[in-house]
Amino acid sequence: MIRGEYPRPQFVRREWQTLNGEWQFAFDDDDKGLKEQWYKENFPQDKKITVPFAYQSKDSGIGDPTFHDIVWYKTEFHIPASWSEKVIILHFGAVDYRAWVYVNGEMVGFHEGGHVSFSFNLTHAIKTDESNEVVVRVEDPSEDVTIPRGKQYWLEQSESIFYTRTTGIWQSVWFEAVEPQRIESIRWTPQIDRGDIDLEADFIGQLTEDTRLEVSISFKGRQVVKESIHIYEPYLKRSFNLRNRMTDRSNIHGPGWFWTPEHPNLFDVQLKLVHGETITDQIESYFGMRKVSTEGGQFRLNNRTYYQKLVLDQGYFPDGLLTAPSDEALKKDILLAKEMGFNGARKHQKVEDPRYLYWADQLGFLVWGEMANCSEYSEEAARRLTNEWAEVVKRDYNHPSIVVWLPLNESWGISRVAHDQQQQHHSLAMYYLTKSLDTTRPVLSNDGWEHTISDICGIHNYQSANQLSKAYETIESAIKTTPADRLIYSQGFGYLGEPIMITEYGGTAYKMDETKGWGYSSVSSGDELVGEYKKQTEALLKSPVIQGFCYTQLTDVEQEINGLLTYDRKPKCELQKIKEINDQK
Repeated sequence: MIRGEYPRPQFVRREWQTLNGEWQFAFDDDDKGLKEQWYKENFPQDKKITVPFAYQSKDSGIGDPTFHDIVWYKTEFHIPASWSEKVIILHFGAVDYRAWVYVNGEMVGFHEGGHVSFSFNLTHAIKTDESNEVVVRVEDPSEDVTIPRGKQYWLEQSESIFYTRTTGIWQSVWFEAVEPQRIESIRWTPQIDRGDIDLEADFIGQLTEDTRLEVSISFKGRQVVKESIHIYEPYLKRSFNLRNRMTDRSNIHGPGWFWTPEHPNLFDVQLKLVHGETITDQIESYFGMRKVSTEGGQFRLNNRTYYQKLVLDQGYFPDGLLTAPSDEALKKDILLAKEMGFNGARKHQKVEDPRYLYWADQLGFLVWGEMANCSEYSEEAARRLTNEWAEVVKRDYNHPSIVVWLPLNESWGISRVAHDQQQQHHSLAMYYLTKSLDTTRPVLSNDGWEHTISDICGIHNYQSANQLSKAYETIESAIKTTPADRLIYSQGFGYLGEPIMITEYGGTAYKMDETKGWGYSSVSSGDELVGEYKKQTEALLKSPVIQGFCYTQLTDVEQEINGLLTYDRKPKCELQKIKEINDQK
């Protein structure tokens, strides 16, 4: 089965079916599909596509990188007889950029935003005793640089730092059966200073006097909470004390029960919504007890100073582009990074598949959650970015692996932020919006340079090891640097004592075969690549100022040959030697 794993690992229900696989597909370059009502009849029959891969990718079965701004999908599905009285929800992991969804000729919903999940209730439109048709119309303006697009290029041929575009469905499509009375969403907030986990839950459907939420929390098979709570209103908030006056559950003398990359402790959860004697909903979830903070110019994890050793990860795959060929491929990227001694990744300009975040939670791997940015600013671009980012933060809030939010990078979409007050206001708005949605994680108003207000001063610097050593001798020298001829802070803003990290450096090219490409510098062997990595990284490790780094980058991607791994994940050097360098701190 193609990408048959459960797509929403933080909120698991048992009754679901995937719609991944072969669908009918059509380009609509003349935009005639709506006029001809392809959602009802006359759907072109000449093309097939493998969902969830974008048509530009080889894994889709098409592999066409040229512009086709309007595409259509169609497939059929049956509802099991046992689901005939249930509510049917159709889910899309991600569809880039605008999607209109029709079921049996009836429009059931519209979504804008190419990087986040959405769903529609199909119950009114489906037939329970015969085949159902779902048709999706997608618009993805290839040359519109005011839509959040990340590293998807606006020209047909990839070049420089930009890659092949992704249009349409690129994450799993699936549907599930639920009861009218159910749990709509949950939110976990660890409070390690109190020893509590906060649960917030929203319910949908009629609640009566005998509606209860049964909460079961266990740690490595040991039951720690089992409570039944009467539900009277559609929102519930409860705290459960997990420390329970037991010293070894905190990190006073050891890792305790806290989540860290070195000890990825997770609590297993089962939630049941019960009406009388009937279970109307049952969810399996998990959370980790961990706290992220900044203090005294340092990044802290669970109240301890923590040095972040990150690798820049574009999340592209040779035959799937933004879509991993398998769940195992997502897991493998994390394992390879950990094998090299990295304790996390900055997912660059990509809102990653929740399955990646699941493996980061399970394996112990920090993740910086980053929005795919627009390339140019406009008031409409600001609206698009704001709306989609709010959905991203809500979807991924529960993952303990995410430790930082990064809504804007390298002044993309705000190229005049250094001096332009409107763009500074947008940068500030994204910072404060994120803080208003999530009070538990540091946020950057921009990464690389031209910060307004940020909780971490992230700097991008691709200079030599000697230049790095000199630049980061003191805080003052660090703030005075002008990487890429940009100021570290925008006009009117300045350093306020936040941790300083080098969130991009390196980028050394090593060409292992006939692949053409580039890097910020180049070497001619694996040993030379290790040597260059050692010089640059040790310059940062020895700095009394720098609180962590992010090396560019994990893998080669298309014309970029500056990875520690090839595009198809083959090591370009001895990974143990990279680990020995990283393990110095």
